[in-house]
Amino acid sequence: MTPLGALEALADPQKAVEMARYHKQKRRVLGVANPAIDQLVRQWRGERDVPERVALADELWKTDVFEARIAAAKLLIQARLRPDDGPAWRLIASWVPRFDSWAIADHASSAGARRLVADPARLDKVEKWVGSDHLWSRRAALVMTLPWAKLPHPTAQQSAERERILGWAESYVPDQQWFIQKAIGWWLRDLSKHDPERVRAFLTDHGQSLKPFAGREASKYLK
Repeated sequence: MTPLGALEALADPQKAVEMARYHKQKRRVLGVANPAIDQLVRQWRGERDVPERVALADELWKTDVFEARIAAAKLLIQARLRPDDGPAWRLIASWVPRFDSWAIADHASSAGARRLVADPARLDKVEKWVGSDHLWSRRAALVMTLPWAKLPHPTAQQSAERERILGWAESYVPDQQWFIQKAIGWWLRDLSKHDPERVRAFLTDHGQSLKPFAGREASKYLK
């Protein structure tokens, strides 16, 4: 059975209708829950080396089936992809301009985040998304760099990279689109657990320009 066939075998038409409505999908939705996708992905990952996983992720993405795209991203969510994670990173980056909904974008961004941590020089590529006309590319620049917000004891280099990303967030403040404001709030919320003073400084400078819900999100853990 093909990987897509394995997903199709788990299809639930009633659940598919509900999921398509919730995720605002126009593409085909099978109605397969995340735990079932996870189980298949674990099986596929165990049967394939890294190049084969990348090839399968590409194949699944190209089907344009909702769960297949989720599975494609999950196949590449690993801290280490040896011996060379370059093909995986290039594939993930090629997906970004095609993001059109939060669920697929978030799973793919989780995979991309591992590749950025593995090679922070790739932030140069991500920075090009900041000025994109594509909403989801701009959002991905923050979602994919969340590991830098979560560092409890950053090195000097990591602190500089964190400031670089915060500069992107600052440039997004005038953008009032919900998903962009949500991403700013999310990034600051996670950072506040480790560097509350930096978040307070950001909110002092820009808090009045954020949408209220984004400000509340950013300050959720500030005392």
